[in-house]
Amino acid sequence: MKYDDIGRGPEIAEAVRSFIDEAVLPVERERLGRGRIPETAIESLREEARDRGIYAPQVAEEFGGLGLGFREMLPVFEEAGRSLLGPAALRCAAPDEGNMHTLEIAATDDQKERWLRPLAAGEIDSGFAMTEPIQGGGSDPKMLATTAEKDGDEWVINGHKWWTTGGVEADVFLTFARTDQEAHPYAGCSVILVPADTAGVEVVRSIPHVGERLLGTTHAEVRFDDVRVPVENTLGEENEGFTLVQKRLGPARLTHCMRYAGMADRALDIATAYLTEREAFGEPLAEKQGPRFRIADRRTELHAARTMVRHAAGRIAAGSEARIEVAMAKTFAANVTQEAIDDALQFCGGNGIARDLPLSAFYENVRQFRIVDGADEVHRRSIARDAFDDPPMEELDPITRFGEFD
Repeated sequence: MKYDDIGRGPEIAEAVRSFIDEAVLPVERERLGRGRIPETAIESLREEARDRGIYAPQVAEEFGGLGLGFREMLPVFEEAGRSLLGPAALRCAAPDEGNMHTLEIAATDDQKERWLRPLAAGEIDSGFAMTEPIQGGGSDPKMLATTAEKDGDEWVINGHKWWTTGGVEADVFLTFARTDQEAHPYAGCSVILVPADTAGVEVVRSIPHVGERLLGTTHAEVRFDDVRVPVENTLGEENEGFTLVQKRLGPARLTHCMRYAGMADRALDIATAYLTEREAFGEPLAEKQGPRFRIADRRTELHAARTMVRHAAGRIAAGSEARIEVAMAKTFAANVTQEAIDDALQFCGGNGIARDLPLSAFYENVRQFRIVDGADEVHRRSIARDAFDDPPMEELDPITRFGEFD
């Protein structure tokens, strides 16, 4: 059994797998190598997903989704990730998936009606404006430079953001800014909802980047120049932005892991089929021990990554922040999925780098995963800091502890 028995998750995952195979992959094959897919094609796939009863699996039923619990949705996200189009078709792609989750847990009823409902329906798009250029918050969010200061019943926001995923298309930005200039950033930042058409919001450009072109997902540079929005646009509690962001980023890192696990899983399926059919030096390549063992290793690592993700998800579902478990799962999964896709491309040779198969697009896309949602080095720093914070010295032998000699 590929999935644990976790509520409706396995059942919905099987339905999503059928949807990907029967509806999404034919569209993907038609569009590979031909540039960005038209929005009308995505809308058509979303209608098909609605008809099959699998649309927006992570969103509450009152807002048009399936209302799956966090652990339930993970296998569903993995099956969606088997195609670059899958998460967009199911409305569970980043950044909207994480932004919808944030709105569900922190938005007022009015904010949910104004933003969450149309976002879940696919009528609008969103961006998460946190990362800033070198002088501001990136891997170290304490360096955040964007400010929001009160003027009566309005926030006045000034700042410079970049790598805002979906920023060109966004109708609303979940904007991370310092709202108490005297406090430490951990205690003085807020998330503020800023409509993209507000005066002073400038989407400077879509930053050119390595990655797939099938969806044409943008990563925008955005400036906020004396942008005024009502204080009532604050999402969650004022000055509690870091707490809210952690509630967003932990689960979002795990859903990223599962989408990429699905991508790696399909890449290995393609490579296995190719190795079985391709003959060289007198026998099918699948009979060679080298490729067989490498496939075995990648499958083992992918299973380990899934297990780590599910363990961290269980901790979150039980009410823990699971910060270290999430960091471990994200770092491990990012490297495992990259290596699996790299091997799959290598095994398929010239066909691997061609656009007739999705492997080259997978290869370009997966490399970012070791940087987005926290670079490997940042997560390893957190893991190491936790490991060295309270070393269990009583477990060491006396010589190691005290340098004693008999």
